[in-house]
Amino acid sequence: MRFSVNGEPVDVSVDPDTPLLWVIRDELKLTGTKFGCGIAQCGACTVHVDGMAQRSCVTPVSAVEGRAIVTIEAVSGKEADAVRAAWIAHDTPQCGYCQSGQIMSAVALLRENPSPDDKAIDEGMAGNICRCATYPRIRAAIHEAAKKLEG
Repeated sequence: MRFSVNGEPVDVSVDPDTPLLWVIRDELKLTGTKFGCGIAQCGACTVHVDGMAQRSCVTPVSAVEGRAIVTIEAVSGKEADAVRAAWIAHDTPQCGYCQSGQIMSAVALLRENPSPDDKAIDEGMAGNICRCATYPRIRAAIHEAAKKLEG
C-alpha cells in the first residue's frame, strides 16, 4: 500500500487490516502517536488524514491508500504553532501521554473553526481523554491559540 506520511511517500507491505497506528509506530518508527485504548475512545492515537483528525488505532491501513497522513512529528502551520505556544504558556501537559492526540485534535479544530467557543471546543475535543484531567488548561490553551490566530 502506498500513501504519504509527513510529506514523504511510503510503501508498506502489511496485512490490509493492520491498524494505521501500528504501521506508523512499528513499520515507520514514528512513536509520537500513542496507543491508548485501541477502540477509538481516548484520542491518544489521533493523526491527520487528508487534514482531518482521525483515530489511527481503528483505521485499517487499506483505508489510507493514496492519502496524506500527518503525525505529531510533522504537524505544522500557523494553527500548530499557535497550539504549541499556548500549550507551553498554560503548562498544559501533566504526564503528557495523551498530548500528541490532544494537540492533533486541537490543530484540526482550529483549522475548521478558528474562533471556537467553549461548546465548540468541547465538541471538537470530545473523545480525547486526559487521565490527569488537565481539561481546563487544554480549553484555556485552545482559547489562547485562537486569539493568537486572530491577531
